[in-house]
Amino acid sequence: MLKGIITRISGPIVYAQGLDGAGLYDVVDVGNKKLIGEIVRQNSNHCTIQVYEDDTGMKINEEVVCQSRPLSLHLGPGLVGNIYDGIQRPLQKMYEASGAFLLPGERAEPLDLNKKWHFEASAEINENSEIKCGMIIGTVKETESITQKIMVPPLIKGKKLKLFKGSGEYTVDEVIAVTELDEEIKLAHYWPVRKPRPYLQKLSVSQPLITGQRVIDVFFPLSKGGTAAIPGGFGTGKTMTQHAIAKWCDADLIVYIGCGERGNEMTDVLTEFPNLIDPRTNRSIMERTILIANTSNMPVAAREVSLYSGITLAEYFRDMGMTVAIMADSTSRWAEALRELSGRMEEMPAEEGFPAYLPTRLASFYERAGRVTNLNETEGSVSIIGAVSPPGGDFSEPVTQHTKRFIRCFWALDRELANARHYPAIGWIESYSEYADEVKEWWETKNPMWSKLRQRALDLLKEDEKLQQIARLIGSDALPAPQRLLLKSAEMIKNGFLQQNAFDDIDKYCSIEKQILILQLIMEYFDRASALVKRGMLLSKVTGLSVCDEIIKIKMQYGNDEIDKIHQVAVRLDEQLSELERSE
Repeated sequence: MLKGIITRISGPIVYAQGLDGAGLYDVVDVGNKKLIGEIVRQNSNHCTIQVYEDDTGMKINEEVVCQSRPLSLHLGPGLVGNIYDGIQRPLQKMYEASGAFLLPGERAEPLDLNKKWHFEASAEINENSEIKCGMIIGTVKETESITQKIMVPPLIKGKKLKLFKGSGEYTVDEVIAVTELDEEIKLAHYWPVRKPRPYLQKLSVSQPLITGQRVIDVFFPLSKGGTAAIPGGFGTGKTMTQHAIAKWCDADLIVYIGCGERGNEMTDVLTEFPNLIDPRTNRSIMERTILIANTSNMPVAAREVSLYSGITLAEYFRDMGMTVAIMADSTSRWAEALRELSGRMEEMPAEEGFPAYLPTRLASFYERAGRVTNLNETEGSVSIIGAVSPPGGDFSEPVTQHTKRFIRCFWALDRELANARHYPAIGWIESYSEYADEVKEWWETKNPMWSKLRQRALDLLKEDEKLQQIARLIGSDALPAPQRLLLKSAEMIKNGFLQQNAFDDIDKYCSIEKQILILQLIMEYFDRASALVKRGMLLSKVTGLSVCDEIIKIKMQYGNDEIDKIHQVAVRLDEQLSELERSE
C-alpha cells in the first residue's frame, strides 16, 4: 500500500509526495482523520489531491495512504429510497450515528451489509451456464415499485459459471456465483463514477418523457433519453419545475441531485416526496427515487463529483432496461465548484474565471444520457434535466452558453412571468425543443391533431408577443378587432393552458388527453370567432361568451378522469358559437 506525506494545503486541495506509483483519480485517505480524497494531478515527485471532506485542522507531514482504486460507487439492492452525499455516504445512517453534523473522516457503508435480500434466480441459469457481461442471472424485489435485475458485472472476463447457488436469502456481499476464472459474482458490485457503463448500441429517441406539465409535454417535449436545461435567475422556479417533473414524469426511477443548492430545498424534497403517491403504482414516490444531497454548506469538492455519482446510479438502473430521469439542481453550482478547485490548483482561468475544460466536463456529463440497447439486449434510457442558475438571469454567461451546446431542449424561465405569478415560468419565445419532430409520430398515435395544434398555438403566441409591444404604445383598444381577438385567445392559452398550479390537487398533473382537449377548445374558439369577426360580428359579443371562462377553468375544475365533462364544455362552445353564427 503506497504511503506519502502532505507537503502543502490549499483549502480542499492538498499536495503530497511519496505516491509516485499511484494512478490518476485513485482514492486516498488523507491525514490523521483519513479523509476521502482523489488524486487529480500527478507529477514526478508529488501529486495533487482533491479532498471531499472538511479538512480544517489538517497539518503538513500528516500521512496520505493510496487505496490503488478509482472513486467508485457500490451498486446493488438497497439504493432506492436512500439519500447520499456526493461520494455515496448514506446521510440518514450517519445522522443516526453522529447527529446533525458530519464528523470529518466519518464512514458508513452505502448499502446495508447485514440485510438479507431474497434473490430469485433466472430459470435458465445454473452451474456450467454460458455467461456474458450484463447478462441477467436473477432478480431482487427492492421496493414495491422497483425490482432490481442482478446482472453479471461489466468487467467479468469469465465465459462460464462453475458455481451458482440459485435462489435464496443473501446479503449484498455474499457470493452467489463463481466463474471459471474464479471471479466472484455478488448481488452488488463497484463501478468507477467517472467511467461510463458500457452498452451495445445507442438508439435514436422517439418516445416523449411525459411529465404532466402542459407547457413541456405539448410545446417543448423532452424525449426519453434526451437532455434538457432549465435556466433562470433566482426565484423564477427552477427547483419547483424540477420537483414537479420528478414527482409526475413516467420514468421508472428518479435520481435527484441537489448540487450546491440551499439546504431547505433538499428538506422540501425529503418531507414532500415520502407523502406523494405515484399515480401509476399508488405507492410512495420515494420507492422509485434516489436522492444525492450536496448542499451549499457541504465541502465544495464533493459537489464536483456528485453529478458523476448521479449519472453512474442512473446508468446502473438503465442497464436493467429501465427508463431513468436525472434532475441536476444545479449545474451552475457544480461549475462554481470547478472554478474554485481550479483556482486552488493555480490553473489558467478562462471566461469569468471558469476553467478552460468547463465545456469538456459538461459534455462528459450530458453525453452519458441516451436511449441504448444494453449488454443484455434490453432497452433502457437516461434522461438528464439540468437546472442552470445564471447570475442575474444572464443567459449569455459561460455555463448557460456551453450547456446549450450539449442539450437539445431549452426551457428558459422568464422573470416577467415569475413576477406575474405565472408558473411554470417557461417562456414560449426563448424556449425550444429539437425533439418535437422525433416524438411527433408517437404523439400522433395518441392524437393526430398534436403537431398541428402545437404549431398553430406557438404561432399565435409569437404574434401575440408582437402585438403586445404595439399595444403598450398605443393601447389595445386602438387595435383592429381581429388583432384584439388574437390577444384574447392568446390570453386564454396563457391562463387556461400554460399556467399550471403545482399545489392544486387537480391541476398538479395533467394527462395527455386532457392537455390536447383544452388546447383544441381554445383553438376552435379562435378559428370560429375569427371568422365571425371578419364577417362583421361585434367583438364584444364574441369575447363575452360565458363558455370562454369555462374553458380557462377546465384545468382546475375537471380531473383527468372527467374527460366527459370537458366534452360537455365543447358542446356548449359549439352551441354558443352556432347561435352567434345564426344571428348574423
